[in-house]
Amino acid sequence: MQKTLDHIGVAVRDIEESIQFYTDVLGATLIDQYRSDAMGVESEIAIMDINGARTELLAPTNNTTSPIARFLKQKGKGVHHVAYHVGNLDEAIEDLTAKGIRTLPNSLRINKHGRRLIYLNPADTEGTIIEYCDYPE
Repeated sequence: MQKTLDHIGVAVRDIEESIQFYTDVLGATLIDQYRSDAMGVESEIAIMDINGARTELLAPTNNTTSPIARFLKQKGKGVHHVAYHVGNLDEAIEDLTAKGIRTLPNSLRINKHGRRLIYLNPADTEGTIIEYCDYPE
């Protein structure tokens, strides 16, 4: 199954400060900014574009339950996950299962932009949080 880099997720403490850095220093364009209070997300998200390359800035909105808050406490600011676009998410999940790769419980969801996604278990991915996603019509 072919995979292409979709975006990189970056954990930040101050979303506005980070947006300013990406726009002023890196020349990025802010594509969208929104808040997700969904269980297991609880983050403010800013989608940045630099010449077609996407970065998602992720700031926790709940310091108790947000996975981004936990990440910041454990590892600090920086790359949170790498996302790969797969042609068909259902087939990709079947392929992972056949290879003995687990996904994170309750991480399968559809985001605001219609992207279906799931996170692979970092225990099975050399410690890296990897997202698989597709964009069904």
